[in-house]
Amino acid sequence: MSDEKTRPNAETRDAEREEADRRAGADREPTTDEAERADARTPNPEVADHEREMAERGANQEGEGRLP
Repeated sequence: MSDEKTRPNAETRDAEREEADRRAGADREPTTDEAERADARTPNPEVADHEREMAERGANQEGEGRLP
């Protein structure tokens, strides 16, 4: 890799600015098949319990990086 520095041109800066301003989200709606398959699935109760436990641990976490 070269230690040579480069300067972005106006086109690159415009593209980076546009990307930075873009809101996060899906790039398209789900297809009918995707939506049907998602609706047909049932949540795993073990996963829900684990998520609740991890959220509680995170909320009660102490140490570096915590705000008083």
